[in-house]
Amino acid sequence: MLLTGPSGSGKSSFAARSGLPVLCLDDFYKEGDDPTLPQVPGSSDIDWDSPASWDADVAVAAIEELCRTGRTKIPVYDISTSSRVGQDSLDIERTPLFIAEGIFAADIVRRCRELGVLADAICLRGRPSTTFRRRLLRDLREGRKSVPFLLRRGWRLMRAERAIVARQTALGAHACGKDEALGRVADAAAGRCVKATARVSD
Repeated sequence: MLLTGPSGSGKSSFAARSGLPVLCLDDFYKEGDDPTLPQVPGSSDIDWDSPASWDADVAVAAIEELCRTGRTKIPVYDISTSSRVGQDSLDIERTPLFIAEGIFAADIVRRCRELGVLADAICLRGRPSTTFRRRLLRDLREGRKSVPFLLRRGWRLMRAERAIVARQTALGAHACGKDEALGRVADAAAGRCVKATARVSD
């Protein structure tokens, strides 16, 4: 299950609340010295909210491997230093459903569907002012970037939030609140259990 939404929309807490294994797609960001990183127009800031700042190919490969084998290797990414600081393993054993969450999850909906591994795609949405406050408090608490950068980014994202949700919806994610999203997770879990059993018995 792909879980997306604007930064600060509550994806990580929702994924943890679901009780399902979670693949954090933020770990697939490119490193800060990557020459292909995009910049915010009219600024020297790196645009970490652009899909071009993220390695979709490696993320999709990890998702496919998890679906096929139940385990995969994932990078460990330090957002504060914009670098990969290690590697870890994710093992979901025989769990028939897991959540892959991140702000770019909608960008791989089509690819996951074509691979036959997509149960559902959800975009969490809420009030832009609430998202702004939640995102800023989280980023300050975790020391993700400098305070001026976080304020510039937060203001820019708050103004763009409705357009971000519209884009993610157009890419195939269903926009909804947390209560409806929990219902869709339950429905997907029931449907995926049947499919996973059939695959194992083949």
